[in-house]
Amino acid sequence: MAKYETLKVDKNDGVAIITLNRPSKRNAMSPTLHREMTEALESLRNDEAARAVVITGAGDVFCAGMDLKEFFIELKDKPAEYEAVWKMATEWRGRTLRYYPKPVIAMINGFCFGGAFSIVEGCDLAFAADEAVFGLSEINFKLFPGGCVSKSLANLMRPRDALFYAMTGDNFDGVEAAKIGFINKSFPKAKLIEETMAIARKIAAKDVHALRATKEGYRFSLEMTWEAAMNFAMAKELELVQRQNDAWRKEGIGDFLNGKYRPGLESHPG
Repeated sequence: MAKYETLKVDKNDGVAIITLNRPSKRNAMSPTLHREMTEALESLRNDEAARAVVITGAGDVFCAGMDLKEFFIELKDKPAEYEAVWKMATEWRGRTLRYYPKPVIAMINGFCFGGAFSIVEGCDLAFAADEAVFGLSEINFKLFPGGCVSKSLANLMRPRDALFYAMTGDNFDGVEAAKIGFINKSFPKAKLIEETMAIARKIAAKDVHALRATKEGYRFSLEMTWEAAMNFAMAKELELVQRQNDAWRKEGIGDFLNGKYRPGLESHPG
């Protein structure tokens, strides 16, 4: 893996862990971080040692959002560069994560503010420390949740919750984040890594082609009519046959019929 200035990338047990690594800046997203995250995700895309990806933050912070000084102030008089970085920033959070060919999990270990909401929403799953602090602080400095953040709120949060937190700037913790459906579940901070990595390893052990089909079947169906979704599902089934050499029928169903395992209670050993 390449050496990064703003990220750390580790791989273990089929799981790649991308750590936002600007602890002195509360892991705020700088132009450099956006460039490096784009590069890191592309590097892991076809890496067979990374069957699932976890995104977290260094130290006691997940991500404090956009680096206000480097993004909004230093690029203020550089419109071309600002637009290029803005597109990159919205692309990897708003589209790349959502349609990434592998499961992506957010592990929120601390502060999660503003633009970091789009990292969480773009990931397939999200787990946080009970003590994590979430907030949309843009309204407190006369801004609004811009870029892809408003879209992230619309995609994932209930209207009352999204508008309440966006208009008040009030914070909420990991327990509340799970309660309102912004994340899957929260754990005591001391257990967050253990619990999240156990889930990541469980997912990474599944068939990679089935995982990709599961994610794409869900993501794209959200945008389709019923008829289009049914046609897409049939096409994905035929694609899966090709990618797996028909393993889901020959091994998945075949081994069940031969009494080798129980799909409702066990995962196929192969």
